[in-house]
Amino acid sequence: MRATVARVLPPDATPVDLTTLETLTGLLCSHMELLIPEIQQAAAGLPADDVPRYCALVALREARMKLDARPGLRPYDSVTHVRRLGRSLLALCDHYETLTGVRACLACDQPLKLGETTHPFVQGSQSGGAAVSGRIHERCGNTVRIR
Repeated sequence: MRATVARVLPPDATPVDLTTLETLTGLLCSHMELLIPEIQQAAAGLPADDVPRYCALVALREARMKLDARPGLRPYDSVTHVRRLGRSLLALCDHYETLTGVRACLACDQPLKLGETTHPFVQGSQSGGAAVSGRIHERCGNTVRIR
């Protein structure tokens, strides 16, 4: 899911070819539709005053609004729309990890399992400026990810 988002958010260039944008939009929407019930179920098991639960529920409302939105008629509107979906999907991924405790390797997107050797890793954010921190598998430390 994060690899798909990386194709639409800076620093990587967002494709402007309408067919590619439509494909990526559909893929992002499908990912969001898969995550929304998972996050909703994870949040349901937490107390009503739990801050991560509250933040996740806000992100779910935002994601649903973005799923219902349609891009405008200008070509750039499709780029803006797909970027909004991408940022929302990143937020959903983060909330899923926070609520479930499931962590993914930032290099290969595969789950980090208990007992595996991992290393801390910091990368530039897909949405520009901020850093994303997490962990990577030991085996992923010297690999290059081609997008």
